[in-house]
Amino acid sequence: MKFIPAVFLAAAVLIGISCTRKQPAETPVNVIFETDMGNDIDDAMALDMLYKYVDAGKVNLLAIMINKEGRAPAEFIDIMNTFYGHRILVGVRFGANPAETGGVNFAQVISEMKDESGQPVFARSMSSYDTLPDAVSLYRRILAGMPDKSVKIISVGFLGNLGVLLESDRELIEKKVVSLTTMAGCFSAPNGEFNMLGDLDASRKVFAEWPTEIVTSPFEVGIAICYPGESIENDLNWGIPHPMREGYLAYCPMPHDRPCWDLTATIYAVEGGEWFTVSEAGNIEVRDDGVAVFIPDADGRCRYLAVTPEQAAAIKAHFVELITRKPEILISPRETDK
Repeated sequence: MKFIPAVFLAAAVLIGISCTRKQPAETPVNVIFETDMGNDIDDAMALDMLYKYVDAGKVNLLAIMINKEGRAPAEFIDIMNTFYGHRILVGVRFGANPAETGGVNFAQVISEMKDESGQPVFARSMSSYDTLPDAVSLYRRILAGMPDKSVKIISVGFLGNLGVLLESDRELIEKKVVSLTTMAGCFSAPNGEFNMLGDLDASRKVFAEWPTEIVTSPFEVGIAICYPGESIENDLNWGIPHPMREGYLAYCPMPHDRPCWDLTATIYAVEGGEWFTVSEAGNIEVRDDGVAVFIPDADGRCRYLAVTPEQAAAIKAHFVELITRKPEILISPRETDK
């Protein structure tokens, strides 16, 4: 979830149930999704893709954790959950920086959209956003009930929630979590990166102390893969208002192809590294200026992703295929006869 300011700084509810769940051919991946929803539209695109994975039986989406302040992120996620026919637990962060910079707050725009009669355009499922659980408390509750080494965390925003969780119960993480995949860092140039800088203390703590494998998709990977805005505008024009499509159009003046920062972390966590070039093992040190430094170490816990031009083109095509899938709950009887 990132922006591109002048300094290259950017880089930017019940356990998941799908109304259209198909018989999975494999055991689905248990995922908790960390997001600073509303800062950049790629968070919404990554979440949209996760719903498609859920429908395909590839992901069990345990919860969506918000790592920034404000009502609009939770309301937008509720709209997305409702639109796709899911009930996913949502955890919130109290006292965090709203971090609304660099672009239109699309989450607020979508939450406030009204039709000609003044009614909300998009349906919701939650009755209140003020009583949502604290993300760290929800983490502890969910992880405690899961089998050992069974949960993957995807973090595409700030690392504040994970820093507090690490401080409160490192042993629980070590016991229950398989891996952490982040969208963070920039290794192609010595620039501070938006997600690292959004909660610098937490970023330093997580990369220094997190007890499981960490794989990060850095700034340069996402910016090498730009999702075609034309596909969002046309392929998601399903005859009804689509919250992610409308959010994209609000956030990015068209024509606009958006870098796929958060999507790259998501696809790696779910499908593995075959799409990417994965670095050797090492450690990642986060400096005071938000610059991430990779230090090779055969015993290190960290790796980072890179892409060749050929890999970037293949990943882009795969993203388009995933995001433009129309779920069965939104397909009319007439369409199924085609």
